[in-house]
Amino acid sequence: MNRKVSGISFLLLILLSASCNSQTQKNINKGKHPYTNQLINSTSPYLQQHAHNPVNWYPWGEEALNKAKNEDKLLIISIGYAACHWCHVMEHESFEDTAVARIMNENFVAIKVDREERPDIDQIYMNVAYLTTGKGGWPLNAIAMPDGKPVFAATYFPKDEWLRMLNHFIGLKKNEAEKLKSVSEQLTEGIQRLDYGDFIEKETEFTKENMAEVYKNLVNEIDFNQGGLNKAPKFPMPNIHQFLLRYYAQTGEADALKAVTTTLDKMAAGGIYDHLGGGFARYSTDAMWKVPHFEKMLYDNGQLVSLYSEAYQLTKNPLYKQIVEETLAFVEREMTDVSGAFYSSLDADSEGEEGKYYVWRMGEVDSLLVDDASSFLEYYNITRAGNWEGKNILYRRESSAEAAERLGFPEEAFDSLINHSRNVLLQVRKTRVRPGLDDKSLTAWNSLMLKGYTDAYRVFGNPEYLQRALANAAFLRKKQIQKDGRIYRSFKNGTSSVNGFADDYSFTIEAFVALYQVTFDEQWLFEADRLMKYALAHFYDEKGGMFYYTSGDDEKLITRSREITDNVIPASNSSLAKGLFLLGTYLYKQEYIDRARRMLTGVSENVAKQAPYFSNWGIVEIWFTWPPYEVAIVGDHAEAFRKEWETQYLPNVFLLGGKSEGKLELLENKKVEGATYIYVCQDKMCKFPVQAVPEAVKLLTW
Repeated sequence: MNRKVSGISFLLLILLSASCNSQTQKNINKGKHPYTNQLINSTSPYLQQHAHNPVNWYPWGEEALNKAKNEDKLLIISIGYAACHWCHVMEHESFEDTAVARIMNENFVAIKVDREERPDIDQIYMNVAYLTTGKGGWPLNAIAMPDGKPVFAATYFPKDEWLRMLNHFIGLKKNEAEKLKSVSEQLTEGIQRLDYGDFIEKETEFTKENMAEVYKNLVNEIDFNQGGLNKAPKFPMPNIHQFLLRYYAQTGEADALKAVTTTLDKMAAGGIYDHLGGGFARYSTDAMWKVPHFEKMLYDNGQLVSLYSEAYQLTKNPLYKQIVEETLAFVEREMTDVSGAFYSSLDADSEGEEGKYYVWRMGEVDSLLVDDASSFLEYYNITRAGNWEGKNILYRRESSAEAAERLGFPEEAFDSLINHSRNVLLQVRKTRVRPGLDDKSLTAWNSLMLKGYTDAYRVFGNPEYLQRALANAAFLRKKQIQKDGRIYRSFKNGTSSVNGFADDYSFTIEAFVALYQVTFDEQWLFEADRLMKYALAHFYDEKGGMFYYTSGDDEKLITRSREITDNVIPASNSSLAKGLFLLGTYLYKQEYIDRARRMLTGVSENVAKQAPYFSNWGIVEIWFTWPPYEVAIVGDHAEAFRKEWETQYLPNVFLLGGKSEGKLELLENKKVEGATYIYVCQDKMCKFPVQAVPEAVKLLTW
């Protein structure tokens, strides 16, 4: 995809630098809160956090937009999420200040948006921020015309700068309204060009040489000392490493595996990992994974469970199994609802202080661990002065085996000491004030965690993981997926809300296909296909060959975006391309595979040139370069053979089968009474069946 952006950012900055009556509602429950605004009835925890600001916030909707039009006021569109530290800072500094609120209320219509519930709105104004300032993040604060067309967007403002910015636009609105309108038109045109980028429409052959170029451009961005991409801050990007694992499986390229293991080892040792309670924080502020931004997001942990499970399947490194077990224990303990749904996130802050729940003073650890303290302190780099802002983040510089040898312990005894000490500190930590929980459940993120549980079951065989996966799938089918295939995005307090977006469909489709692969229960394939049919009918752009992020039934925003670039979460289009390929293969729907090929062709130049941000697309390209095998296991011992198969890392194999032939065309006439056979097939052509997994594996080289 080629993106052509004019000099809008430069023009806008020159223009704006050259250019230099609603009351807040009183809380009906007097004595509890002096102010209550229109967010009070929202189900979003983030919006609820602002429901008692003196700012007269509105949720996004017709009421706010009509008010702005009727009163001819600019919009303030402030976007964030419940676990966002700097969102809390800006709220405290500015939005809780009555003087700031008075200026906002008298001159603007103020709208609060939860980016997790409305990523479609967030993406529009995030693109504006990139055009006008060159960077993005949250909180995201946009100024827009009454019709929503933007004139400016940027991230966090300290109070004084926020006031200067507000007064600047008040003056522009009063004295240079036509210039503001002109800027809004230019910016709107610019973001529409971003959303309607040019896609390649030509026949493309996907070759091993092309894949080598993708790999080279990707691996050049890897930090082989600390892992991850060669920059800071560092975000987990699991799809990069899943691509590298698959490339290694096809080529044996040693650096591909080294890039993965270095990253996983360093992340597991770093402060980004919660060494007491399990689970990963959203990102590291430094290049060494040491200092996290402490919020924990469901989407990170779901994807990382899948990645560490796959890496264990290949390497058999016991550390990776430990990380999976501890992370899933965290998810079960702190992120799982009795309904089977998964919550969205844990805040970075507690008691108004970032990271307070997770960090320690040396004296605390000393007094709790007594005789065991010295080894624990040294292992986790805890000092009297503190290793971060006067306190200590737990992180390691060496493995337990290396530490045991250096400190003169037998390895088993050292591990026992450390595990006991960790549990002592964890129990004490549970008595602290916990970070805030965003207890809404998002379909897309639930599906990522559902797939994480499924992948962990596939690799480790723990039946509790499958039970969790099935419970979540049942929740999605009961509460979020409607009879016609339409999906709700959000669920909270028994209520489903917000029409689903493309990623709600794409990740659910992938998760349901994964469930089929570990259960051989065909209902999950057919349910995934039902969702794909709905997505094709309501999201697919026949002309452009990609899926829009929003349904054709949704409210019309100033632009209708298409999510193409993979980031910390894969793009919905790359995920849908995977879903099309998988379903096309299992259900013999060549038209699905053809659509996936067309989508991949459209971004093939980007995959090669911008590999880190098209790595999930790279997995689709691997499938077109090295066609996968379909391995059918049919007979009474199908489940035992499937489990044996999964002891190896064979990512280019799509498993199918069961005790009976079922309804899939590839399984037709493959049942032999009294026997279990394995059929190794490729592009619907099958080798002579065998009755042992090792024999079947040997057939993968044909």
